[in-house]
Amino acid sequence: METKDLLVEVKNLKTYFYLDEGTVRAVDGAEFDIRRGETLGVVGESGCGKSVTARSILNIVAKPGKTIDGQILYHRRTNDHTDILDLTQLPPQSDQMRAIRGAEIAMVFQEPMTSLSPVHTIGNQIMEAIILHQRTSQEEARELVIEMLDLVGMPLPERTIDQYAHELSGGMRQRAMIAMALSCHPSLLIADEPTTALDVTTEAQILKLMRSLQEELGMAIMYITHNLGVIAQMTENVVVMYMGKVVESAAVDTVFYNPQHPYTRALLQSIPRLGQTTRDRKRLASIRGMVPDPYALPRGCHFHPRCDRMMPGICDRQDPQMVEVEPGHKVRCLLYNGK
Repeated sequence: METKDLLVEVKNLKTYFYLDEGTVRAVDGAEFDIRRGETLGVVGESGCGKSVTARSILNIVAKPGKTIDGQILYHRRTNDHTDILDLTQLPPQSDQMRAIRGAEIAMVFQEPMTSLSPVHTIGNQIMEAIILHQRTSQEEARELVIEMLDLVGMPLPERTIDQYAHELSGGMRQRAMIAMALSCHPSLLIADEPTTALDVTTEAQILKLMRSLQEELGMAIMYITHNLGVIAQMTENVVVMYMGKVVESAAVDTVFYNPQHPYTRALLQSIPRLGQTTRDRKRLASIRGMVPDPYALPRGCHFHPRCDRMMPGICDRQDPQMVEVEPGHKVRCLLYNGK
C-alpha cells in the first residue's frame, strides 16, 4: 500500500505549565506523525495532554504554559517544492505563524459556546478568518461564508449567517465552528472532541459530515477524543496518551485487535458490548485507581500504580522507552523494553 506524504512530525514534544503549586508536565515527550489526507486519532483519559498537544501544534498555549523542548515539523507545500518549518521556533504572534494558523492548520474547539463570540454574528466571525487569510472583499467573503455554511449542512445558511451563537442549537453551533475551521481549506484540521456535548444523532451527523468533507477537500484530520467507538469508525492510525506521554501508536485495526500496552487493553476492556445475554452479563471492567496527581507523578512508569501487570522493583523505578514491537506498532512499556 502506498504511503502518503508526511504533513506534520511531532518529535519529543514537551509543554509544561509552571504554577505556584509546582510544574505540570502536560505533554512530556510526545511523538507521532500525521500524513496528508489521513485521520489520526488521539485517545486517552481527561487530563492526559491531548488538547495541550493540539494547542502546541497551533502555538496557542496560554501562559504559564510553555513548549520547552521538541520539534513540530510542518511540511509546507508551496508552488513546486516543500518547505519544512519547525513551528516551535516561530513566535506565536509572528506573521509566519499567523499565516499558518487558521489557514493551513485549523482547529475545531471542544465547546463552541465558549469559543464563539456572543456579541458577533456567526457570519462576521467566519468572514473575519476569510478576509484575514484571503484577498477578498466583504461581499465576496459573505458569499463564501454562505457557501461554507451550506457545505457543512447548516439549514437556511442565508438566514443563519446573521444569527448569534445563542440563537443556534448545539449541533448548529458545532457546524458553524467546522465551517469557520474549513473556510480557508486547511491542510490539517484538528478536531478537539467536537461531538462531546451533542446527542448521539447529531454526533453521527457531524462525524459523517467530517468524513465527507475530508474526502472532498483532501485534508488530514487529527481527531482528539476519549470515545473509542468514534476512533474505530473515523481514523486510520491511533495514538494512545497517558499523563503527557504516547504509550502506544499503531494502525487502528492493530490497536483494537492486538493491543500491547496494559493501559490500551484496559481501555478496550471497559467498553460495553452489545449482544450479551443475561447469562453472559457481568460487571463492566474498569481501570482501578485514579489518574495521578500531576504535581506528584509516580516514579518510573506513570501507569504502574493502576497496572495489573506491574513488575515490582522494575516498573516503579525505570522510565520505559518507546519500543517497536512490530513494523508500525510502537509501545512504551517495560514488558517489551528487553525485546
